[in-house]
Amino acid sequence: MNEQFSRQDRAATETPTTHFGFQTVSESEKAGKVAGVFHSVASRYDIMNDLMSGGLHRIWKAFTITRAAIRPGMKVLDIAGGTGDLASAFAKRAGPQGEVWLTDINSSMLGVGRDRLLDKGQVLPVAVCDAEHLPFPDQYFDRVSVAFGLRNMTHKDAALAEMRRVLKPGGKLLVLEFSRIAKPLAPAYDWYSFNILPWLGEKVAGDAESYRYLAESIRMHPDQDTLAEMLRTAGLERVQYFNLTAGLVALHEGVRLD
Repeated sequence: MNEQFSRQDRAATETPTTHFGFQTVSESEKAGKVAGVFHSVASRYDIMNDLMSGGLHRIWKAFTITRAAIRPGMKVLDIAGGTGDLASAFAKRAGPQGEVWLTDINSSMLGVGRDRLLDKGQVLPVAVCDAEHLPFPDQYFDRVSVAFGLRNMTHKDAALAEMRRVLKPGGKLLVLEFSRIAKPLAPAYDWYSFNILPWLGEKVAGDAESYRYLAESIRMHPDQDTLAEMLRTAGLERVQYFNLTAGLVALHEGVRLD
């Protein structure tokens, strides 16, 4: 009996852990470590995206914008919006009667995005916020998007549940994220990810480790079917996904029906 209580006590005091790339860290550490990565890369983020993807990230985002089907007057939430590419496009389509929020948990990334929008003459509401605890009312938005941000979240299930919570009935969630590339391409992609990406990070951003983490975080992210099931578990329906560039990236969609 005492041994049983001892095991229970140890279990109660164990610190919950999660992944930071290939490392196992405490959940309380992960947010700070991810923040450090994006504080480091914020100023060179767009340049690195173009170099890393050969400009393909612009095509992936354009497809997402098309699938979002934003209409004038819509309310849109862009989570982990970074440098504001999607928010800018959504705002043009939602028009002056619409409402498009740019949010990110990282103040450095959000600052870059806000400044870029202002340079274009776009004044949008911005907020530093955690996707797992969104500061918005229930059923407020027609669309919620997250591009290349979900894999960095500690509790993806909680974040997806929050995204559903703030969607109106009939509203759509769009998740653009790196996924599982077609198997014949995997060896070449792995070599590129773990050799070229850190080298580019060092040469362009002066930070090889952050880009090594980004490569590792992609491998730890759920594959296409697993993420689709996570959307369903969060209460979204009509879930589907589109593989882009042989599965290097996938766009997942889900609709809140009730």
